[in-house]
Amino acid sequence: MAKIKTNYVCQKCGYTTLKWLGKCPECGSWDSLVEERCAPEEKKHALINKEKAVPKTIDSVQTEQVKRMATGIREFDRVLGGGLVPGSLVLLGGDPGIGKSTIVLEAAMRFGKSGYKVFYVSGEESEGQTALRAKRLGVSGENVLIMTDNDLNSILVQAEVIKPDLLVIDSIQTMYNEEFESSAGSVGQVRECTAKLLRFSKSTGIAVLIIGHMTKEGNIAGPRMLEHMVDVVLQFEGERTYAYRILRALKNRFGSTNESGIFSMEEVGLKEVSNPSGLFLETTGNGVAGSVICACLEGTRPLLVEVQALVTRTPYGMPRRTAVGFDYNRVNMLLAILEKKIGLEFATQDVYINVVGGIKLTEPAADLAVIIALVSSLKDIPVKAGTLIIGEVGLTGEVRRVSAVERRVREALNLGFESFIIPFAGKKNTYTANVTEVSNVSEALQKIFK
Repeated sequence: MAKIKTNYVCQKCGYTTLKWLGKCPECGSWDSLVEERCAPEEKKHALINKEKAVPKTIDSVQTEQVKRMATGIREFDRVLGGGLVPGSLVLLGGDPGIGKSTIVLEAAMRFGKSGYKVFYVSGEESEGQTALRAKRLGVSGENVLIMTDNDLNSILVQAEVIKPDLLVIDSIQTMYNEEFESSAGSVGQVRECTAKLLRFSKSTGIAVLIIGHMTKEGNIAGPRMLEHMVDVVLQFEGERTYAYRILRALKNRFGSTNESGIFSMEEVGLKEVSNPSGLFLETTGNGVAGSVICACLEGTRPLLVEVQALVTRTPYGMPRRTAVGFDYNRVNMLLAILEKKIGLEFATQDVYINVVGGIKLTEPAADLAVIIALVSSLKDIPVKAGTLIIGEVGLTGEVRRVSAVERRVREALNLGFESFIIPFAGKKNTYTANVTEVSNVSEALQKIFK
């Protein structure tokens, strides 16, 4: 009988050592190493079958076109690159209550409606709870088999008998491998269960979709190598107090990571938003000071959102600066540019910035829109309705070029916008619309507030 070996594993980064240490050498966290008993060596398997592994030239390798299985949810398929690939391992992460199980169950049911067989395993909910949630979604689950279990070995035995096209594990943190004595959710269990699912998907050609919990730091719980083992890493983002959710691909071996899907949380579950720009602009305050429309990119998709600013005299000695949906430090930088380069006084003013709809703007293309909104609110002069503003602002007050300007303008034209303020490109204007190119903030303010 093989001797059982004991290792010490860091619960935060997955660092493994043979002896206990007070401080993890990898991530620097204290008292994070816990004892874990490893399985006997003869029970361990390589992730890749080495029986027929021989070196080959790239030109001699036979390649096949990737066949995808569409889930039936266009936004979900967009992020995946067209659908699920047979034999792939997909990891979906997100904050608690964001809608991970809801979107995966709906995708599984639509997948089954297309004629594919789905095996949905929940380690957190009973079969009755899963069925009740499925009925609330209002999609037929004819080809969807559900089961509640935490033992990964018994789940894979059932999967080999059923032979589904898609196996869903909800969630990987609730699964355990009986070959290891550590509890479910520990670093060792999460790592080994994922490795076993990886071997299963590659050997059988069955697509596996696993749900992973997020830590308070915003990372997927478990060792970092978990994200390296899988083929696709998806992240479901959004605020629980807002209706909108964004699905992004952080890693995709079968497609681009530039796409994103937008969903709205309704009473009957998640509803895909095919025209998010029109939805976010439904209640735009036309003719109101401090309201400006800008175009940001979510992946390769232009998204028009409303940026609001409120500038009011402070009743306190220290003025307040508040930003929702926009970087707080960037707001302070833009205020400094307005004071230094334009000569506007904000030292006695409270400043509030809000991006409507719960969207978080991360790209600098919204800089000029925020500046225009601040000046509009300070002077109480509204921006002309139907105006789109795009541009990054540098510390010297120059307006710098951003990517995909033409795509953003085209999207705004489709929604009825008439005039555009964009960065100076230094080439002949090919736009058919009323486009004004500016090279600095002062020039932009003169064009808008003339």
